[in-house]
Amino acid sequence: MYIFSSETTPSENQSITHSILTAAEVSLEIKREDKLHKDVSGNKFRKLKYNLLEAKRSGFKTILTFGGAFSNHIAATAAAGKIMGLQTIGVIRGDELGRNLDKTLSENDTLQFASKEGMRFKFISREHYRNKTSSLFLEELKHEFGSCYIIPEGGTNPLAIKGCEEILTPNDKSYDIICCAVGTGGTITGIINSAEIHQTVIGFPALKGNFLTEEIKKYTSKTNWKLIEEYHFGGYGKINQEGIEFINRFNKEQHILLDPVYTGKMIYGIFDLIQKGVFKKNTRILAIHTGGLQGIAGMNERLKKKKLPLITIGY
Repeated sequence: MYIFSSETTPSENQSITHSILTAAEVSLEIKREDKLHKDVSGNKFRKLKYNLLEAKRSGFKTILTFGGAFSNHIAATAAAGKIMGLQTIGVIRGDELGRNLDKTLSENDTLQFASKEGMRFKFISREHYRNKTSSLFLEELKHEFGSCYIIPEGGTNPLAIKGCEEILTPNDKSYDIICCAVGTGGTITGIINSAEIHQTVIGFPALKGNFLTEEIKKYTSKTNWKLIEEYHFGGYGKINQEGIEFINRFNKEQHILLDPVYTGKMIYGIFDLIQKGVFKKNTRILAIHTGGLQGIAGMNERLKKKKLPLITIGY
């Protein structure tokens, strides 16, 4: 059964109750994009939708994409491809992972899941991986694997942005602020394009660097947005004890699990900004939960090695 169609798929908004919100007289709701599908959730559902429909329409049999060893995009593409009857190939950063594939799969839940969904892997060095967007490298991959529909790392392209424009619905027009975690910039661009004139879209980058502004401007001419770059916790895939404790406390109190790479940092940032008085009274905030929960197992493995607290998956 296909999970994608030409119709839009709305997700529910969940109200948050917290003393910090009450004191500031600010409301916060979270759009539960993480509940769209158990294996293809959040912004990955949105980004893949029109790409996979286009691949099917154009007669492609195989999807090829890129990602790291714990990539949400890799896991979601493998699952979506299987559901849509498409073969999938993952070009994975880190050639050492391919030297003993059985060992890698036994230690990595993300790649193990993708493999079970039928994805084939090509492991390449980190240096070679930097060529992932070069036309020469892409031609080499087509020569090796044959005719493939290629989706970039993270999934961001014009069709992905079209999908992300469906995150907001007409029922979301009453919110003043829309908040979104930012990776490659595709999700927030779609949200910016569909936001109302009176709404401000705030992005919380999950990684260091000021390149995202230019990436976003490639796909939108609207100016009702800004990035707040103080909440990346040291960079992509990094988190500290304070961040972990916040995620666990939020999960216990609100029964909403946040991922440590994207949404956890965003929600932490929103609460910090509210406490600092950034939002005026009666501001209505909608935060987008972009999924990514499958990566928690891999993060917990890294936290164990660092002797840090683990992220609690249950309540």
